[in-house]
Amino acid sequence: MTKNQNSLFTDINNTIDTFNFESISAERKTILQPLIDFIQSKVATNQDIRLNFICTHNSRRSHLSQIWAQTAAAYYKIKNVFSYSGGTEATALFPMVAQTLSKNGFQINTLSEGNNPVYSVKYNENDHPLICFSKTYDDAFNPQSEFAAILTCSSADNGCPFISGAEKRIPITFEDPKAFDNSPLQAEKYQERSIQIATELFYVFSQVKK
Repeated sequence: MTKNQNSLFTDINNTIDTFNFESISAERKTILQPLIDFIQSKVATNQDIRLNFICTHNSRRSHLSQIWAQTAAAYYKIKNVFSYSGGTEATALFPMVAQTLSKNGFQINTLSEGNNPVYSVKYNENDHPLICFSKTYDDAFNPQSEFAAILTCSSADNGCPFISGAEKRIPITFEDPKAFDNSPLQAEKYQERSIQIATELFYVFSQVKK
């Protein structure tokens, strides 16, 4: 990827240097195009860009997508981007997700513990951290209208044919790293999924013309 002057943490920039847009298939680029179009339409009309990444449990893929999308917006200096995540039900952010993001260079602090911990996630020194915890997609914490609903898992995609308040519904599904929980491959597969999600979302934002 082309070097870009930005204020992201050094370790995040080091992770970004590993991204390869050529690894994204033509089929995946077609799947990503509606999200590019949505963001571009908002940029062109100087409107806020609200992205709500939705999966069944709001525990893995939707959080990875939320955090990497916000980071990509900062990297490419796309203003007025607000990323959210939610599930069809609330559970908890899976600890390996936080560990993987920490490995990728994010600063993560636990704000509260319990059955559904709350984390702050920072990608640079000055921007407001993302506040991450498991919630339903229509939770009061999330936007109620004027947002794109991005479905990151097939079960949420199939189970939510209509999402109230969404301007656009965009399925961009990823394989679930949960399949490797408590296995010797767990850390490797979470890292693999994080990098795939990040690469594809950075590709999306790289296509937006300011």
